[in-house]
Amino acid sequence: MKMAELFCRCQKIKLAAFSLLECLVALFVLSGSILVYQGLTKSVSANVHYLSDNENGNWLLFSQQLRSELETSHLDKVENNKLYVTKSGQTLAFGQSKADDFRKTNADGRGYQPMLYGLKSSAISQKENMIQINLTFKNGLERSLIYAFEEAV
Repeated sequence: MKMAELFCRCQKIKLAAFSLLECLVALFVLSGSILVYQGLTKSVSANVHYLSDNENGNWLLFSQQLRSELETSHLDKVENNKLYVTKSGQTLAFGQSKADDFRKTNADGRGYQPMLYGLKSSAISQKENMIQINLTFKNGLERSLIYAFEEAV
């Protein structure tokens, strides 16, 4: 008789439980979420590798920095593949060093600030108040910068 009473009590108690369909939906949602997360991780990883290997970002930063330096400068000359300008009474030189970087130095070569790395070669030319800087990177990328100085008044 005790068994019958226990059986009757179990029928009266209603417990919430997962059905098979709800379990399958939960597994489907979990696996979909994991696949989306994995895809996003691969995408972010690919973008990070592209940006770290890409010289275009370095070139854009370099060209902006050089233009801002030259805006407040006066053109002196281009000689020995170096650009000489006067800024605030000080003569500065811009050009590729013996290493693989393009740098800013004093006219006598003291104190240097590397502006761009990974160069294979560079060429600086002048036509009147315009200069052209052609750079070739070690990975084969070629870039040119043309800058026109304001004529002295």
